[in-house]
Amino acid sequence: MTIRAFSSEVETGSRQENASKQDSRDRQTSLSGYDVIVLGAGAAGLMCASVAGQRGRSVLLLEQARNPAEKIRISGGGRCNFTNLRTSPANFLSDNPRFCTSALSGYSQRDFIALVDSYGIAYHEKTRGQLFCDGSSRQIVDMLLAECRKARVQLRLGIRISEVSKGEGGFAVVTDQGEFRGRSLVVATGGPSIPKMGSSGFGYKIAEQFGLKIVPPRAALVPLTFDTALLAQFGDLSGVSVDAVVGCGKTRFDEALLFTHRGLSGPSILQISSYWREGQDLLIDMAPRVDVLDVLKRLRRDHPRQEMATALVDVLPKRLARKIADATAGPERIADFSDKLLAKVAADVKQWRVRPNGTEGYRTAEVTLGGVDTSGLSSKTFEAKSVAGLYFIGEVVDVTGHLGGFNFQWAWSSGYAAGRHL
Repeated sequence: MTIRAFSSEVETGSRQENASKQDSRDRQTSLSGYDVIVLGAGAAGLMCASVAGQRGRSVLLLEQARNPAEKIRISGGGRCNFTNLRTSPANFLSDNPRFCTSALSGYSQRDFIALVDSYGIAYHEKTRGQLFCDGSSRQIVDMLLAECRKARVQLRLGIRISEVSKGEGGFAVVTDQGEFRGRSLVVATGGPSIPKMGSSGFGYKIAEQFGLKIVPPRAALVPLTFDTALLAQFGDLSGVSVDAVVGCGKTRFDEALLFTHRGLSGPSILQISSYWREGQDLLIDMAPRVDVLDVLKRLRRDHPRQEMATALVDVLPKRLARKIADATAGPERIADFSDKLLAKVAADVKQWRVRPNGTEGYRTAEVTLGGVDTSGLSSKTFEAKSVAGLYFIGEVVDVTGHLGGFNFQWAWSSGYAAGRHL
């Protein structure tokens, strides 16, 4: 049996003796059971385990991957956008929009920043309240592991869970490394986004096993794709980026847009993907701070011999300007464009209506929309209302944040809320 457990003992020449003592303690704890078993050593699971452990609870943290917190490690281009200064309930989607309020106020972005500060981790605000490590995302992982060490949390990696059950004394978790028992069970297994990190819908199965409802999950914060016809029209714009206002229904996001070889991506598209549904159009303004019609009329007056593609370079990247000019099929010179035709070109820039045919799916989705229905959970403790001792936290719950550090803050806040009540 391979055991990866935290130990505060210093490695010395008596390492084998210390390991033997640790194994003995592990076996004794396994036989008597733990106060808390946490499934998933991601952001929420690590936070919950450390908080519960520092309150004197004996905690076992189980993770199927070979390394903990892989999503933290790869996030933010390796620098981890660990929270957002502007976090509020308005930044989250859920069938019950008010569910997140208690947890976010109980452990706010300021609380997590204070923890980061206490470890001397340098960070900066990149844009729109997003905080990133100056160095590596590994600093956040190491900080959380250090918090778990302080709490004497036992961590087992590369473990496979085959069965979860509940009896009078609590919960039993059957794994390929043996059976473990705990008075409380916390499910922090995330959703199926980024499956290469080991993500799956395992937490939903546990919820359904115990009679909790699931809000149908779907990929969120994910690039959108075009059908064959749109790809033929716009596929050669791959790599072109513009600042844009992207709308779907009444929702708008004002951030960068990126054309890809599959369709559209960039922050504005990732944001709107959480709101977009199949069959809906996007309305895109590709020059949100420019009166394009006014610019074109001025250029017609001052530079009448210019081609439309050249004129549009004043407000758009060259390849995109050429694409829109070619699609217009107007006169060769801007001098020969009527007011009506200029207005059409301006509308193509300011009011581009396009219908994606889908998303890139969980493979590239940063998070999962939907999950364990919050109507079955306490908003203060995250305990299942119908199953004493069973908790769900983090991404597995039907609460999804906007892009920009909000989902990590949800992990910290929900993990803390459960941890302090275990």
